[in-house]
Amino acid sequence: MRRTLQLLAAALLVVPLFVGTASATAAPRHFEQVQKVGEDEVVSAALGGKTRSTTVERPGSWYLKAHFTGLRLAAGDVLTVTDRTGAESYRYTADVTASGTATVDETGFWAMSVTGDKAVISLSGRDGGPANPASRVTLDRITRGYTDAEMAAAAEIGPRSICGTNDYRDAVCYQTSNPTEFGRTKAVAKLLRNGGSLCTAWRVGPNNRMLTNNHCFTSGAGIEVWFNYQCPTCGGTATAPVTKVLVSSVLKTSAALDYTLFSVTNFAALASFGYLELDARVPAVGEEMYIVGHPAGKLKKLSLRDDQNGGGYCAVSAVRVDGSASQSDIAYRCDTEGGSSGSPVLSRRTHKVIGLHHYGGCPNQGVRIDLVAAQISTLL
Repeated sequence: MRRTLQLLAAALLVVPLFVGTASATAAPRHFEQVQKVGEDEVVSAALGGKTRSTTVERPGSWYLKAHFTGLRLAAGDVLTVTDRTGAESYRYTADVTASGTATVDETGFWAMSVTGDKAVISLSGRDGGPANPASRVTLDRITRGYTDAEMAAAAEIGPRSICGTNDYRDAVCYQTSNPTEFGRTKAVAKLLRNGGSLCTAWRVGPNNRMLTNNHCFTSGAGIEVWFNYQCPTCGGTATAPVTKVLVSSVLKTSAALDYTLFSVTNFAALASFGYLELDARVPAVGEEMYIVGHPAGKLKKLSLRDDQNGGGYCAVSAVRVDGSASQSDIAYRCDTEGGSSGSPVLSRRTHKVIGLHHYGGCPNQGVRIDLVAAQISTLL
């Protein structure tokens, strides 16, 4: 645990700090909201011949991601990675790219992560029987998600953007009281970046297009996109079944406006989650708004209420605020944390996106979506 805390502290020391201002008065420092959530480990397990399977278990971890090298599979043989129950399962043949769930690198490939603290890895033939004696693969690395205790330690060390009391709640808590706002939460997903850190992203428009921050990634290699990572009951701790895809390609990115527009693999699997629309205008100061995301890597949250606004709804507090570029942002006191980077900021008037959240610091800030829309509208 001490080593984990040291690594987290060191990582936080190099997080860039930015100044955002709505006037000539001194402004608080702002920071990007990426959350570190896991660590790599070197392991060694060879499968082939009489060794047909191996199990990786890290009690308390919330995901496991496996890396393989030396894959050699005979025709019809399959490498399978499943979670503890077998409900989440990924299959790889000799052509691992055909799966749409593998990230190839210089030494082998990363399989898609499995949710939970146990991964079962096996070699088998096409019919589930023994694999060909010549088939081989070596598990050489894993990334494991932090335990609850490690996540709590990271949250204590890390910068927070809870403005006053923490008012965000599980998205499902608003299913009855605020059904329109709840309905917009399905299109929002968690990004697992290279197995070790995360941001938030969301579907924009009906086609295979998603948005997040430029500071979350500019190259899509190894980025997982998790849909439906949320509680089915208000205040619960279990997750609904998660649909995972990979970033396919980066279509456009901008450091000045801190956005990355991208596509994903297996887009057909995302149809049921719907999409968000852009509201390409500068919102009014005082306009009610809300944010959907995965603060601190948690199950999906809806930040709707703001005790800094008399306990009412979150509201835009300033517009044309300096962000990564001059006058590029809007400001608000909706609660966010590390991992909220890339979350959509939606107007309660139109229930369309008016900002792309990227800075914490109370007030927190999002890039004006009218500026982003001007650069990406022809690509949507």
